[in-house]
Amino acid sequence: MPEETDTSARAPKGDDFLARILDSVVDLLETARDWVQQEAEATVREKIVLPLQRLGLTLASAAAAAALLVIALIFMAVAAVIALGSVIGYAWTFFAIGATFLTGSTVFLAIKVRSMQK
Repeated sequence: MPEETDTSARAPKGDDFLARILDSVVDLLETARDWVQQEAEATVREKIVLPLQRLGLTLASAAAAAALLVIALIFMAVAAVIALGSVIGYAWTFFAIGATFLTGSTVFLAIKVRSMQK
């Protein structure tokens, strides 16, 4: 009975050897592609996604704080109108509030005109 020869131990044929080299090169390229893809995903996650998440949380917190501040100021203004109205009358209270806002807008307008003239 003839002895069976091991195909891996003998010298490779030209086509078989070339096919194995090409398979190895393809495997190497696929591994390199997968590695580059993983590194790109990690970089995008670290440099873009996480800072955007932190920015979103910061903006949401600031918006919530601003909304609570506005609500508090509205309640304080209503309380001031009621308190002042009971002391000097509601007509004079609204006149005083209007005059205060008019004076404030005049001051801001004057500041803006001066800054534009410079």
